[in-house]
Amino acid sequence: MVSRIKKRLAPVRGLIGLCVLLSACSSSKPATAPPAAPAPVLWGDMKPVVSVKELMKYMLDPASDFIFDAVKIETTRKGTVEKVPKTDEDWEKIRVGAVTLAEGVYLLKVPRPFAPAGDENNSTGPDASELSPKQIKAKLDADPVLWNAKIEALRNVGLEVLDIVKTKKTAELWDASYNLDQACESCHLQYWYPGDPALLQKVDRQLDELFGKSQPPGSRPRKP
Repeated sequence: MVSRIKKRLAPVRGLIGLCVLLSACSSSKPATAPPAAPAPVLWGDMKPVVSVKELMKYMLDPASDFIFDAVKIETTRKGTVEKVPKTDEDWEKIRVGAVTLAEGVYLLKVPRPFAPAGDENNSTGPDASELSPKQIKAKLDADPVLWNAKIEALRNVGLEVLDIVKTKKTAELWDASYNLDQACESCHLQYWYPGDPALLQKVDRQLDELFGKSQPPGSRPRKP
């Protein structure tokens, strides 16, 4: 008699167990993604010392010269000479330029005046071709994403050059020099002299005529 009851109850126990299992599954909370790592914070406050114009003149522009001057074509009385890095010292100078660019350009993320007090750039008069500091700031405030994109573009060139220094592939340095020129001029045409693209094109044509179109990419000097 007992064995018959056990046989009759067995399916019931199985059904109850299945219901309990389904209930547990339906009531369980969906899996959540692990919390994102907190954004890195500065170890202290950052207070700018100079304006954007001065930062460019005394830090970023000299740093870029280490890269621009590393590969170029020079015309002398004896003919055309191609200059490329040859010694460890030559490559070390390029590294200095790349590190300074990659790290230093982030200082442009720190709010600071765009020019020293009293310096309005070449923004007055009928032939003015540059924006005033006030106009530059207005453009940044209207689209800070673009400002940061220009910063990242220049930083990426610095990182590119650092990789080239590791392999010492001179051919790639020509391209990096061209990329640096494009990153600089792209930003300048946006924030410094946006009303002067015709002058830049004129300078490019003159350089093409002077050096020839067959020279390696990036070997043209920058706009004066």
